[in-house]
Amino acid sequence: MKRFYLILFVSLAATFFLFFRFGLVNRERKIETVSSRQPDLREISGVIKKGQTLFDVFKKSGLALAELFKIKEASASVQKLSELHPGHSYKIIVGNDNRVRSFIYRIDDDSMLNVRRENGVFEAEKKPISYEKRTSEMYVVVRDNLVSSIGNGRKDQSLAFQLSDIFAWDLDFASDLRNGDVFKIVVEKLYRNGQFKKYGDILSAEFVGNEGDYRAYRFEDDGKVKYYGADGRPLEKAFLKAPLSFRRISSGFSLRRLNPILKIYRPHYGVDYAAPMGTPVSAVGNGTVIFSGRMGEYGNLIIIRHWGGYTTRYGHLSRMAKGIRTGVKVTQGEIIGYVGETGLATGPHLHFEIRIDGKPVNPLLAKIPRANPLSGEQMAEFRAFRDRMNNELASIRPPIYAAKAGLVGQSSRSI
Repeated sequence: MKRFYLILFVSLAATFFLFFRFGLVNRERKIETVSSRQPDLREISGVIKKGQTLFDVFKKSGLALAELFKIKEASASVQKLSELHPGHSYKIIVGNDNRVRSFIYRIDDDSMLNVRRENGVFEAEKKPISYEKRTSEMYVVVRDNLVSSIGNGRKDQSLAFQLSDIFAWDLDFASDLRNGDVFKIVVEKLYRNGQFKKYGDILSAEFVGNEGDYRAYRFEDDGKVKYYGADGRPLEKAFLKAPLSFRRISSGFSLRRLNPILKIYRPHYGVDYAAPMGTPVSAVGNGTVIFSGRMGEYGNLIIIRHWGGYTTRYGHLSRMAKGIRTGVKVTQGEIIGYVGETGLATGPHLHFEIRIDGKPVNPLLAKIPRANPLSGEQMAEFRAFRDRMNNELASIRPPIYAAKAGLVGQSSRSI
């Protein structure tokens, strides 16, 4: 009898143990399954079309406009979403409750807007777009003009404008370039997901052409990045070589020129740059505007006083840039007006003059002194960088036929 009760007790205990264990395991599994479940997400992505707004995107996707208003409010101090650009991408992550979890918009090539819902509230931030950098060595043989020689794409144009800015104190890209001139360039190329996206900084460049040989090296001194010549002097001068880029000179400086309208010989105390109506005109140097208005044959004219008795004149403008008036200080490269044909002009062009103590001089021949060179440790570091860049520039050897064909060649390596 005792044995019977003992067996019964053991059986019940075993059953209870198995039941308890089985139930507990299932309960734990059930709890684990519930805690690990995430709401289903869907992605809405695309690129902004011309004239399209986020209102259109949300309406087409069946999203609540109240969500859009909250996202706009959160982004207001970071990026105004009323200013969208065609071709820029966006991505919206939405939960199965049709509520937006996140919104991403590419602002430009360097940054993106990231809006996320955190604890029921949208938070916005601007984040940099990361790229893989590769150093590219390339050459460009000039044909007609720099832009068309490199290429007409947006990426190619940005590289041309960089070169123009770097050599703006030494080369007039409207008059100094000749077919067959060569640019050698060491430049960063930026990649994302294995695809080339755009050019980065030009590390060094060399121009070999009719106007002589020039070199430029990108170097940081005391936190400021500038381009220097081989002697360690900044390429910057008091004046740019020209007030606008990549334009044709239609008439040069002359003490006796046949005026195309009056049909008489008279002095032409400046250089005329033929350019499309509305082309931006930049101040060639720092200074103060001493005249901004209409003046006889000049039409709309701006006169800027610079240091050392220099003044510059910009005539036949279609209009002045906003805020450009007498007494205003301007900086080198600042847009001051736009090409026009006001006054005595046969077509849209810029009439540009340089005067020293009131006496006109030929803008194409005026010599402007450079700043002092680097010194001490900075000069030693610069020389080491310059020598390394010289080796890379020397390795760029356009084939003989390139000068005839007008080719662009390049090779890349990661850094």
